[in-house]
Amino acid sequence: MFDKVLIANRGEIALRIMRACRELGIKTVAVHSTADENAMHVRLADESVCIGPPAARDSYLNIPSLLAACEITGADAVHPGYGFLAENARFAEILADHNIVFIGPSAEHIRIMGDKIEAKRTAVRLGLPVVPGSDGAIRDAGEAKRVAKEIGFPVLIKAAAGGGGRGMKVARSEADLEQALHTAQSEAKAAFGDDAVYLEKYLDKPRHIEIQVLGDGQGGAIHLGERDCSLQRRHQKLWEEALSPALNASQREEIGEKVATAIADLGYSGAGTIEFLYENGEFFFIEMNTRLQVEHPVTEAITGIDIVQEQLRIASGARLGVTQKDVTFAGHAIECRINAENPLTFTPSPGRIESVHVPGGLGVRVDSGIYAGYTVPPYYDSLIAKLIVTGKTRNECLMRLRRALSEYVIEGVETTIPLFIDLLKEDGIIDGNYDIHWLEKYLERRKQA
Repeated sequence: MFDKVLIANRGEIALRIMRACRELGIKTVAVHSTADENAMHVRLADESVCIGPPAARDSYLNIPSLLAACEITGADAVHPGYGFLAENARFAEILADHNIVFIGPSAEHIRIMGDKIEAKRTAVRLGLPVVPGSDGAIRDAGEAKRVAKEIGFPVLIKAAAGGGGRGMKVARSEADLEQALHTAQSEAKAAFGDDAVYLEKYLDKPRHIEIQVLGDGQGGAIHLGERDCSLQRRHQKLWEEALSPALNASQREEIGEKVATAIADLGYSGAGTIEFLYENGEFFFIEMNTRLQVEHPVTEAITGIDIVQEQLRIASGARLGVTQKDVTFAGHAIECRINAENPLTFTPSPGRIESVHVPGGLGVRVDSGIYAGYTVPPYYDSLIAKLIVTGKTRNECLMRLRRALSEYVIEGVETTIPLFIDLLKEDGIIDGNYDIHWLEKYLERRKQA
């Protein structure tokens, strides 16, 4: 096992990794920008190193500064968390060149799955179902029209090199296609430095279902069930739950076995998530995230497996400490992402936290790095906390979530807590009857009301 892990991230995820390390007897190093010098992860780490000014490109994305921090502190491994450099194959290679372990998959697997076109080809090779679409990048409008006619409108144009909704456009007819293609290519170039796009069949009412996996790169691989991440705004998840209200046990077992087999065949090492669109009883692979997910706590809640500790063990060279037969699912869990944003306009709301009261009680977990007097900086993602609740049934979970949200107080900045309180009044949420377009339609109705 490692002696000292440098956590190349900030906020709640840095604290989450730090806690896992502490429970395994591993010392921790926090890195921070000048804007984060008073952050909780900096206060609680065994050591801390300032790696640059507020802008992420000059600090959390600054590979030379991170390497220097490893050398100064003697860290023998780096956990990247999510975001920033978590899926940067070159970062993983550079660490290896300096005899520092990257706590994640190989650079090769990061690179394969980071290219959405290559990822889709790999999924086909591994026997996973995929969305009908182009075999590779679309070169021009003529090719786009040919593929679109083959699979039928509407179609979705997607950036090959990224995600998060950037470089993604829908064309509902041939008349829309050329403009949508041009816009998607321009956005992809601006966001990822690569204008390559591909084309897929657009599904009207799919759910977003993802399967959590663990592989040890030595032939061992398991799945930890699914998470339903269908409640999204602009392709950004706001609410995740496990298990999905849309699947039954046989569907879960079937898709889980397919995914675990694929991960074993790939020789994948570490934690990962295979993401699907699900419609009319069918799964369609869309991408793989080769890192820890924001929403991993809901899986931990229903399985009792510490995913971060498993990452650490696997990266240290150990085989998986759990088999598929050991994995059981108990109850239901929901996570709400608490962002420092206006709950109606989603305008970021950085500023000083005046007071905080965190909910508690049976089945309530809060992952957060904020405290009274802390200033939410304007430079990074607006996620400031994750509220995770667990119940024996989905209905009990919803009731507990309603209670926990009513107790949660954050004063000084606006948050999305009121949005979740309102969502719990909606029949679609209560019944679990929603798809990836549900939330945006709900928000549009609110604007018009």
